[in-house]
Amino acid sequence: MATQYGPQYGSQYGQGYGPYSGDGFHDGGTGRRRHLLPAGLRAPFEARSWREFGYVLLSLPIGIMLFTYAVTMVSLGAGMLVTFLGIPVLAAALAGCRLFGVLERARARGLLGLEVAEPEPLRMKKPGVLAWTGALLKSGSSWRALLYAVLQFPWAVFSFSVALTFWALGWGLLTYPLWFWVFPMWAGQGGIQLYGDGHHGIYLDNPFEITVTALVGLLFTLATPWIVRALTTVDRVLVHGLLGPSRLSARVVELESDRGVVVDTAAADLRRIERDLHDGAQARLVALAMDLGLAKEKLAEDPRAAARMVDEAHGEVKTALQELRDLARGIHPAVLTDRGLDAALSAVASRCTVPVRVEVDLVERPAPAIEGIAYFTVSELLQNISKHSGARSASVDVWRTENRLMLQVVDDGAGGADLSKGSGLAGLTERLDAVDGILVVDSPAGGPTRVTAELPWRR
Repeated sequence: MATQYGPQYGSQYGQGYGPYSGDGFHDGGTGRRRHLLPAGLRAPFEARSWREFGYVLLSLPIGIMLFTYAVTMVSLGAGMLVTFLGIPVLAAALAGCRLFGVLERARARGLLGLEVAEPEPLRMKKPGVLAWTGALLKSGSSWRALLYAVLQFPWAVFSFSVALTFWALGWGLLTYPLWFWVFPMWAGQGGIQLYGDGHHGIYLDNPFEITVTALVGLLFTLATPWIVRALTTVDRVLVHGLLGPSRLSARVVELESDRGVVVDTAAADLRRIERDLHDGAQARLVALAMDLGLAKEKLAEDPRAAARMVDEAHGEVKTALQELRDLARGIHPAVLTDRGLDAALSAVASRCTVPVRVEVDLVERPAPAIEGIAYFTVSELLQNISKHSGARSASVDVWRTENRLMLQVVDDGAGGADLSKGSGLAGLTERLDAVDGILVVDSPAGGPTRVTAELPWRR
């Protein structure tokens, strides 16, 4: 399916994005709300800051529970390894840590907005308690969950102490003008004591000192959300690194997905080739055989009619041969195999409806598979330019950067191409992703459109 280039695929701004909408100032270009206060001043009152502070407060009791469970169960299991009972106890410890990991991911998702995928599931060759126990002991995600339970506790103690101290100190000093009267009325002193040695003391009890105290409290209050945010950054790293899928398992899932894309693409190509052969060249050859049969019957009684039929059959042969050439070029062009990307892309550009400048700067050729993907990527993009862009000119540049093959196709058409529309660009993205490639589209409404593809360089 070809990609539709046009203004309708560009950024569409809805109604009501004026400079002021009644509930706050907005950026007329993006529709994003403009706050009257800078981020530093509004941070203590934002819901995000309070959610992060709540996360830190909850981390201490949860950390105590996690640490106690993990250390107790592992110590018990290790001590009982001299008997067979130690193995199921260790398995139960790991299973409990995995369950706590589910709760911790949910807590991070709700309070920190951190989305962490589920770790790889247990792989059991057969059902049963023994198989489940063995799968738990061999699972890397189980041991990472146990490590999280051990490491999270000391960090929770530190972050809880720091966050609560700064938060209480900031708000306490900021509101000091509201409650300083407690000291002379109930404590028998003028205010907060800064210094005292038994003979004399310094108290914050006059208006100037009370005001300075509130200003210091304001500084602490403004700084506390950012300190808490820095603390929760470490929590994010712990949750993502220890409770999420490992890089290896994520890579396995990605490769399985890419393999599915490759299989589906190959099957679709085979169906296309079969359909083109059945509906195109095969149908013409069947009709040609019938025409030649009729011409053979008329050869004796009506030579002129037979000659005319043979002449028509000759034209059908030429058409069938052209269709077979086009089909073979669609499978893998001979010029690509014989002469490389420079000649093959020049041939494709010559069939484009707009003038195309082709520049290929390659000292050597990549692997045939990568070369083929690069050729068909450029071919598809030039076909889209011919059909939908309304461009007057285009250019194709191919070069190598370290171990990557770079392609860039630019046209001066209407623009508005969008990967999210499920178009041909989305199909190209899947094909490139199957070989660890990347497709980037920059196509603002009104143009120009710039499509950059990056492929791994393989000899």
